[in-house]
Amino acid sequence: MSIKNFGFGTQIRKSPYFDSTVKWGAKGFSVYNHMYIPRDFGDPEQNFWNLIQTAILCDVAVERQVEITGPDAYKFIQLLTPRDLSKLSIGQCKYVLITNADGGVLNDPVLLRLGENHFWLSLGDSDILLWAQGVAVNSGLDVKITEPDVSPLQLQGPKSAEIMIKLFGEIIKDIKYYWFKELDLDGIPLVVSRTGWSSEFGYELFLRDGSKGNELYEKTMEAGKDFGIKPGHTSTIRRIEGGMLSYHADADINTNPFELGLDRLVNLDSNINFIGKEALKKIKVNGVKRLQVGLEIKCDRLSGPNTSFWTLKANKKNIGKVTSAVYSPRLKKNIALAMVDIKYSKIGQEIEVLIKDKKCICEVIEKPFFDPKKKITSKSLK
Repeated sequence: MSIKNFGFGTQIRKSPYFDSTVKWGAKGFSVYNHMYIPRDFGDPEQNFWNLIQTAILCDVAVERQVEITGPDAYKFIQLLTPRDLSKLSIGQCKYVLITNADGGVLNDPVLLRLGENHFWLSLGDSDILLWAQGVAVNSGLDVKITEPDVSPLQLQGPKSAEIMIKLFGEIIKDIKYYWFKELDLDGIPLVVSRTGWSSEFGYELFLRDGSKGNELYEKTMEAGKDFGIKPGHTSTIRRIEGGMLSYHADADINTNPFELGLDRLVNLDSNINFIGKEALKKIKVNGVKRLQVGLEIKCDRLSGPNTSFWTLKANKKNIGKVTSAVYSPRLKKNIALAMVDIKYSKIGQEIEVLIKDKKCICEVIEKPFFDPKKKITSKSLK
C-alpha cells in the first residue's frame, strides 16, 4: 500500500529507521510483527538488480527479537526447537524451527547465542514472544523472556563487505557466515552478524538503542555511497530464487518440517527433549503425504508476485497450491515454491496451475533455483 494511502497509527509501531526510510524514498508500507515495514522503493526488479550487483540497505526492524535469559535459558531454548543445539557456541547463529505439540511449524527464526544462558530468536512474522512466555509458565525452568530494544538493519549484496570495512575496519573480516560480533560504531551499540534474508552475501546490524536508528541508517548510506549502495527492501525475486521460506506463505502451523524438506533441522535420534518430538517421530515413521517443490510456470511473464495461493491440479483434481511465485529476470522464467501431493512431487512432473481463472502448465524442477550450494552467502573474506 502506498504511503499516501497508508493510515499510520499508534497501535502499530514504527521502526527506529522510519524517518530515514521515508527520506530515502520509501513509497509503500505493510505490517509485519505489529510494526510498519517499507515495501516499496520503486521498481522491484531494479531493487533485485541493486541487490545482486552492488548493495541495498533494508529496514528489517520488524524481525523482532525474543530474548531468553536466566539460569535455565539453554534448557528452555532447546525445548522450543527440534534442532540439536549442543554444539552452538557463544557468538554463533543457527537457523532453527519452532514447533508445536503436533509438529507444526510456528516460525523459522535465526537463533543467536550471546552468552552461556543468553539467546535471541530473530523472528519472522509470528507471535513467538507470547508462545515462549506461555511455554515458560509451566516449564519449571528459571527463565526470563522479553522483547529487547533490538532492531535489525540489513546490508546485503556483493559490495556489502567493502561498506562494512569502511564502517568498522578490518575486524569485520573476522565474522564468519552465521557468526556475529558485538561492536560499537561511534557510540552506537550493535551486534553484527553475517546473516540476512536475501540469499546474497551480507550482514545484519542489530541496533541495541532504538534512539539511534536514523543515525545508523544515515551513517551506513554515507559509507556506501562510493560503492553504489541503494535504499531497498527485501527482494521477493531473490529469496524465491534461493528457495527461502516466507512464513504464512510457504509454511504455517499446519506444515511440518518434513513436508518442507527440512529434516536436517530435526534431531529425533538424540536424547534432547523438545515440544513436538513424539508427533514428529510418528510423522517420520508414517511418511508425509505432501511435499514442497520448486516449479517453473510456463506462461507469459508474471506481472508481480502472487498475492493469493494458486490452485494446482492434475487429472482434474486439486493436488496442492502455489505458495510463492515470481518472474526471475536473471533466469528469464517464472519460478515458484509450491506444496503438492507427494505423488506429484518428482522432478519433471507436469501440473496444471490456475492463475486468475487462466490455466497454465508448470513443471517440477530443482530448488533452490539459483546458487543451490549457497556459495554466494557462505564465501570467505580475504
